[in-house]
Amino acid sequence: MAIETIQATERARTGSGALNAMRREGLVPSVIYGATENKNIKVHAKAFRDMLNASPSSQILINVQVEGSAPQRVFIQDLQFDAIQGTILHADFLAVTDETVLTAKLPVVLKGEPKGIKLGGALEQLVHTLKVKALPNDLPQQIEADVTDIDISESLTVGDITFPSGVTPTLQGHVLVALVAMTRAAKSAGGEDGEAEAVAEGAAVAAAE
Repeated sequence: MAIETIQATERARTGSGALNAMRREGLVPSVIYGATENKNIKVHAKAFRDMLNASPSSQILINVQVEGSAPQRVFIQDLQFDAIQGTILHADFLAVTDETVLTAKLPVVLKGEPKGIKLGGALEQLVHTLKVKALPNDLPQQIEADVTDIDISESLTVGDITFPSGVTPTLQGHVLVALVAMTRAAKSAGGEDGEAEAVAEGAAVAAAE
């Protein structure tokens, strides 16, 4: 899968005052870790935000093209956000090779319509993100879970999910991810069916007598 590239330049400025000035200029102070030495860089906030908005996860692989250097494949290790405005204050990038084992928190996307829904049940998703371990070439952007066969009062656990090859969840298999709950409508339908069956049985007995 092709990965996006973002342009960057090295920065010498450090300290809160210098970093805040950089942010006012529309830049995100960042650091690339894990290479031969850590590299302080800055990326354009809008381009970076647009890239993240186009992805289902913020923990993805991208290429960072530092001015004057070859593109470096990195993993977005951590992002710091402004608590009020939601803007990105700082980014930590991890330089990776094909053998780097990554731990990523990925969104869980439920696929299909549970058969319990057709009987009046309601699908409830209990876990919306899962931490997984994978090599860079195996890392997906999201985890898809098929819920088609879930009936009323049945559930989907981590162990029920078919993960892509090379992807391992960090949670134990018994952890609940989703379930189809019994609703009042389903209970009422069940009660009406039971009453109808009882009436039919009574009529059959009366006819036999």
